[in-house]
Amino acid sequence: MKVAVVGGTGDFGLALARQLVAAGHEVVVGSRDAGRAREKAAEVGADGAANEDAVRGVELVVLAVKADAALATAASLAGAIGETPVLSVASELRFTKSGVHPGDAATSIAERTQELLRAPVCAGLHSLAAASLAHGKADGDALVCGEDAGAKELALSLAAGLVTGRALDAGPLASSRALEGMTAVIVNLNKRYRAHVGIRVTGVPAP
Repeated sequence: MKVAVVGGTGDFGLALARQLVAAGHEVVVGSRDAGRAREKAAEVGADGAANEDAVRGVELVVLAVKADAALATAASLAGAIGETPVLSVASELRFTKSGVHPGDAATSIAERTQELLRAPVCAGLHSLAAASLAHGKADGDALVCGEDAGAKELALSLAAGLVTGRALDAGPLASSRALEGMTAVIVNLNKRYRAHVGIRVTGVPAP
């Protein structure tokens, strides 16, 4: 699969790009700075380009930018993305003295991204972190949700190659509110136990 990783020069985006290349995908790392995109992409065996060029001609766009830039980035790339399926991985978090909390918005970043794009948007990979992907597949399962069956199938196929467990269909895009909130739980667990926590779902029959 040919995949664009927008925000691919950040820690998570670059770790994701590395594992996607290892899984046999053709990867284009996107950044606002084309030179930086090419430089970082070379580190993981991918191509690099400015964001608008990176998202053209691919089968799936992964929006791997930080949460506070996700919506603005999606809006700026709406024309270039067109109808190419998008996977949103960002989670809105609030950091307080008592711990990390989910964001206050009533809808998820993925749902708000869908309002900005003609393309079908899925959400997933929220249980994965850069540290989890640093040395290979992340331990556990990956959860993906969305409305469009074709887009979801692409996202599930991509996710399956990133984890030691399975990529599982978590339902409609509204489920992204729970998936994004789960990131706060995982960050709190990581801090409390100094770990790299993954999620494993039990009771799902083998395909």
